[in-house]
Amino acid sequence: MDGNFNENDLSRIVEADRAHIWHHLSQHKPYETTDPRIIVEGRGMKVWDQKGKEHLDAVSGGVWTVNVGYGRERIANAVRDQLIKLNYFAGSAGSIPGSMFAEKLISKMPGLSRVYYCNSGSEANEKAFKMVRQIAHKRYGGEKHKVLYRDRDYHGTTITALSAGGQDERNAQYGPFTPGFVRVPHCLEYRAFEQDGAPQENYGVWAADQIEKVILAEGPDTVGGLCLEPVTAGGGVIVPPDGYWQRVQEICRKYDILLHIDEVVCGVGRTGKWFGYQHYGVEPDMVTMAKGVASGYAAIACLVTNEKVFDLFKTDASDPMDYFRDISTFGGCTAGPTAGLENMAIIEDEDLLGNTERMGAYMLDQLNALADKHAVIGQVRGKGLFLGAELVEDRESRKPMVEKQVQAVVADCMQQGVIIGMTNRSLPGKNNTLCFSPALIAKNDDIDHICHAVDEALTRVFG
Repeated sequence: MDGNFNENDLSRIVEADRAHIWHHLSQHKPYETTDPRIIVEGRGMKVWDQKGKEHLDAVSGGVWTVNVGYGRERIANAVRDQLIKLNYFAGSAGSIPGSMFAEKLISKMPGLSRVYYCNSGSEANEKAFKMVRQIAHKRYGGEKHKVLYRDRDYHGTTITALSAGGQDERNAQYGPFTPGFVRVPHCLEYRAFEQDGAPQENYGVWAADQIEKVILAEGPDTVGGLCLEPVTAGGGVIVPPDGYWQRVQEICRKYDILLHIDEVVCGVGRTGKWFGYQHYGVEPDMVTMAKGVASGYAAIACLVTNEKVFDLFKTDASDPMDYFRDISTFGGCTAGPTAGLENMAIIEDEDLLGNTERMGAYMLDQLNALADKHAVIGQVRGKGLFLGAELVEDRESRKPMVEKQVQAVVADCMQQGVIIGMTNRSLPGKNNTLCFSPALIAKNDDIDHICHAVDEALTRVFG
């Protein structure tokens, strides 16, 4: 490390953290007798904690965010320069970086044309839900207001985002929820045997057809939007089966339903393309994004729409209720689009999309080799540098591995200095998938290091 804190300073920091910080996704009782972990510095794919211990970060900041790695002076310098010139003005007016980043972003998203800035993935999804609702009132007398969401998908932490959340443990104890959100079945072919009537062939089309069944049961005139992750993230790293997305597109067009794709995790390179949906040839009406947009160097999220959606909010200038009556305070910050521009430039200059495809394929092979060695790995799946390994007690029954055992694997890797993830407080009885999302700069040696740690951990935990 080359940070500026000395040992005494760090002791003070640890005590201040223990006394005052409410950590995310954490049970704090253990901190009464053990120190919380504080990450002090990051360079490339490595981070160091307050004890000086080095870790290889295989989860890009813990939650799929630091796509271009740590310590990017290019981004930091651009943000600093912009903040001195203009740090903020409300989104009712424009800014130079806002315009430039929107133009750059849209150039990577054929068929889409408008960018609405906000500050988190949850908020971006809220904006999309509000647009569906307002369109319902403007065009359909309020009837076409329902939003469909998928089992195992996740769209954010607010009450309405949780209302569209397909992870029952994340939702537990936070109801009652916003009405008008309706769940459709998941598309995890590995667990198709748990779904009544699922076929062994053409499962992807069948899984999409289950969405149509829900639409018909609810009434097509009541359904205004369908919100899906392109590759499900925290619900188990689920890559959609063949035929799924094409059939989803057909269904949305058949019933005049807005297709909203949540790219908060997959967006800006994670899967090897700019956006996850671009692997499948679909044309969404709305796309939301956050995490990798600026790789965590600034807070920024975006809702991107096509012109058809945008035009619905400017039909009558004399009507004071005609426009999208919404604001996001920190959507007016200039740091986000400035960081986003540099982040995209780095991805282009260093061919990180190509690297993600190559290293993703390499890591998939390495994880499959581990599956040949360790019977507890039921399936390896993923796209690009966004991968999962589902652990099971028995491959034939596919009974999910006990969660504490999966946690033990993660903890063992941490002891080895490699940070991996797992499905966390998501699915009752099915938090059994190891999650990997190393930065897009990963090299073969990094992948080998990660997979070696997993190999060692599996051997120690399961024998």
